[in-house]
Amino acid sequence: MTIARVIVDVPSIGTDKEFDYFIPEKWQDMVQPGMRVAVPFGPRTIQGFVIGLKEKTDVQQLKTISRLLDITPVLNSELLRLGEWIAEQTLSFKVSVFHAMLPAAMKAKYDKVIRKTNRSAQLSLDGLFNGKDEIHWKDAEKSNLLPALHKEISEGNVEVVYIVKDRAQTKKMKKVEPAVSKDGLLSAAEDLPKNAVNQKRLLHYIHDAQEKSFESKDLSLRAKVPRQTISALVKKGILSEKNEEVYRDPYKHKSFKRTNPLPLTEEQQRAMDPILESIKTNSHKTYMLYGVTGSGKTEIYLQSIHEVIKKGKEAIVLVPEIALTPQMVERFKGRFGSDVAVLHSRLSIGEQYDEWRKIQKKEVKVVVGARSAVFAPFENLGIIIIDEEHETSYKQEEIPRYHARDVAVERAKFHQCPVVLGSATPSLESFARAQKGIYQLLTLSKRMNEKSLPDVSIVDMREEMRSGNRSMFSKELFEKLKNRLAKREQTVLFLNRRGHSTFLMCRDCGFVMQCPHCDITLTFHRYSNEMKCHYCGFHTEVPQICPECGSSHIRYFGTGTQKVEEELSKLLPEARVVRMDVDTTGRKGAHERLLDHFQSGKADILLGTQMIAKGLDFPNITLVGVLSADTMLHLPDFRAAEKTFQLLTQVSGRAGRHELSGEVVIQTYSPEHYSIQLAGKQDYDRFYRREMAMRKLGSYPPFYYLALITVQHADLMKVVAVTEKISAYIQSKISDAAILLGPVASPIPRINDRYRYQCLIKYKREPSLFPALNKVLEHYQGKLSRNGLSISIDVNPYMMI
Repeated sequence: MTIARVIVDVPSIGTDKEFDYFIPEKWQDMVQPGMRVAVPFGPRTIQGFVIGLKEKTDVQQLKTISRLLDITPVLNSELLRLGEWIAEQTLSFKVSVFHAMLPAAMKAKYDKVIRKTNRSAQLSLDGLFNGKDEIHWKDAEKSNLLPALHKEISEGNVEVVYIVKDRAQTKKMKKVEPAVSKDGLLSAAEDLPKNAVNQKRLLHYIHDAQEKSFESKDLSLRAKVPRQTISALVKKGILSEKNEEVYRDPYKHKSFKRTNPLPLTEEQQRAMDPILESIKTNSHKTYMLYGVTGSGKTEIYLQSIHEVIKKGKEAIVLVPEIALTPQMVERFKGRFGSDVAVLHSRLSIGEQYDEWRKIQKKEVKVVVGARSAVFAPFENLGIIIIDEEHETSYKQEEIPRYHARDVAVERAKFHQCPVVLGSATPSLESFARAQKGIYQLLTLSKRMNEKSLPDVSIVDMREEMRSGNRSMFSKELFEKLKNRLAKREQTVLFLNRRGHSTFLMCRDCGFVMQCPHCDITLTFHRYSNEMKCHYCGFHTEVPQICPECGSSHIRYFGTGTQKVEEELSKLLPEARVVRMDVDTTGRKGAHERLLDHFQSGKADILLGTQMIAKGLDFPNITLVGVLSADTMLHLPDFRAAEKTFQLLTQVSGRAGRHELSGEVVIQTYSPEHYSIQLAGKQDYDRFYRREMAMRKLGSYPPFYYLALITVQHADLMKVVAVTEKISAYIQSKISDAAILLGPVASPIPRINDRYRYQCLIKYKREPSLFPALNKVLEHYQGKLSRNGLSISIDVNPYMMI
């Protein structure tokens, strides 16, 4: 094949197509789909992805590929096909999807070296490497060695290592090994002068040791000799020392106790049998594993993966970012050891890159990770598991706006393997599919240890106010907190928001401090003593007097985690509190340290936001207090009741999971709302029926699909005019069965000095809709850079704000 079909790295409508490039003779046998190349594009050279090869082209003057950026494909043929499917489904650019599939380190500037991996193939490699262990990519290019090296790579003798500049260097370690035979070490020791005691000791130590090579630092400690001793023997040619690359292992200081499969209950076995049948017969099916909190879903995941590995296949496990606790990692590492790679945003860019390389080099069998781990470059998938499948974080909010669940199902169809969606509170869309038989429903109705679900009491905070209780803790919750402290049991206090106090308000004139660039209230942060906008990042000092009327009666309203912590220290000074929110877990490893501190019993109360609602399993937690159950209920979002029910059910499930029984206290100003009432009873089935009736009434998912068009510009009149034009055009293209709402101002009408208008389309089957949406993008994208207008289309949006 002499011509490469390339998608260039320019995300725009005009360039979102294949461009043909001639492959120079020297690379004819090397270029494969999935490799990245540098190509001339206009006046510059840019990166591109090869998506196919061909013999003929209609282009008169064909440009030539300038450089190869890879020697082997970074995207396999399945991921290339998947990328095109995602681009089509989400109205995204193909190149944006391909980038989303790769680790961040591969989007940075990088150097590359070619390194030997097979020391026994020395003879054929020595000529190429000139006696060295690695050569720089540019040197190989200049010397025209790439075709020969390509052959060695395919035979497994050589590998390409990306050395990422600034963002992620590959990690090196000094390794020492004998440069002479075993007997040679002893004769060298005898030849040394009598006073070279350390050198003799070191040579005898290396001779007696089982290992062939040693970490330099470690060797001097073990042999009890100074580091200079090693250097002296290297100079004499008795030992050799070289830098060797090691993987950055985020868990190297942690030892994981091996665990064995637990005996399954009858109910668990019944739920797992159909999954095992799919694995055995290599058939694709999507299973909805609906089990109450603590019913042992994780054990079913682990045992299913075990079967997959036995067949020589691989597994992907997706976990919501905030539930990817060290505890969750421990469960998988404990069962499968070094066969597990972990991918999530709390790893450094270098660590993420190394974990991805382990997957690509087929050194692991299982990937546990957040949303983007669905793109793990496995080629022989046997199962994909999505835990807490209802979590909205599985939907990416920026381009490409994919949902990991849809991607997982598409990949599983290709690999003919099962997908397991697990949740105690499934999303309405998934549960409706299970009811219709599109997914197969598997139910776990009991907790694993036959423990009953915790007792839940709902406290009406309006009544507390009327009875004169101005505290943020109801009488009932406060009594139970004191009781737990006396019994040395642990408590989780959950607050449905972050920041110290939500807003600043003047009690005299009612002034509330707004962001000057967005139509949103500023949030007060105590730790930095400033007002911050959570949308554009604007921050300013806290005013002492009201900027509007000059009054000094300016007060904080609302409750944040810091304020709760202060209140606790006043009311219960003896209580040891661990606070977990965005501010305290910002630093690397902080999340893990705080949880370890709590788990080891050094704290009585774990206070936090969303991140403590999921995945925690501590035996000593017997009380869960929810301080602000209805924060989300009143957001302009049709999923508000569903999100509230899910969060309350999840956080309640943290109590009484082991021997001790648990209690939950939910404090609310809307105790009569069905989502709070039914979360208290953990009655998902009734909630599902009630919420489905509401969705049908409002023509919302799962009865209708949605598409949200948002237009932004600095000029309000321009935004209104464009949104009206788009609405009129779309209305003319859709049938009477579809519903178009808008144009209206977005719930937050201005962010970063740009006005926002939107229209929402509700539809069932509209074959003309996607072509029409593509036309809209095509028409306005061309003008984008010229006049600052931006249009985004979110298919099946999760963020309505």
